[in-house]
Amino acid sequence: MAEVQSNDHGEGGKNKQKKQILRVDFTPMVDMNMLLITFFMLCTTLLTPSTLPINMPSKDKVEEGQENKVRESTAITILLGADDEIYYYEGMPADDGSSYTDPEFLKPTTYGIGGIRDFLIGKNRVAYEEIRQLAVQRDNLEITEAEFTEKMRAVQDRVLKEDKVAPTILIKPTDLSTYRNMVDILDEMTIANIAAYAILDIADGDRRLLYERTKNLEYLSEQERAELAGA
Repeated sequence: MAEVQSNDHGEGGKNKQKKQILRVDFTPMVDMNMLLITFFMLCTTLLTPSTLPINMPSKDKVEEGQENKVRESTAITILLGADDEIYYYEGMPADDGSSYTDPEFLKPTTYGIGGIRDFLIGKNRVAYEEIRQLAVQRDNLEITEAEFTEKMRAVQDRVLKEDKVAPTILIKPTDLSTYRNMVDILDEMTIANIAAYAILDIADGDRRLLYERTKNLEYLSEQERAELAGA
């Protein structure tokens, strides 16, 4: 509470200006702050960690000789390069090594709209459209968040395992990429509703592809650099 104290010293019947001293007591504000902190702590929803669903390979028997074709038909490899560069290729490099000299095999792109996002959505169009309709129902309060999550995973599982049209993404960062690049590409997986993706170590063949595309020796391993220098 505030108190006003005034000092009035009159001398010889003369009126002098009163001097006022204002003192504000902030003790009640401490109690108010504690009450507010307690209120927000009790009313705030604590964030809980969420996990990404992992779709394991199907256990269904595949005819001999068709296993690689099934895997390659939907496989997409994304390479995270230097200076926010990003590349991708579909399927697997040819066994005869022709892919390493084919300038069209490894394709450059960019993060976000107009780049890798549009490409992934196009490859995952079936699941993406169905999940987008579910999101509209959730936003209109026609279904709950829990129902949306359950139905979304059911769509992803069906498209991946039964329809077998969903892509399988292999993400391979290089030593020249950054942590921000990894966060950005994982965001693209979520936006495109990709059900199956994995983060793998980059292979020597992928390093060779990046070198042939950019002529940057830093993509190669020390052994590959030595072999190239001695050639």
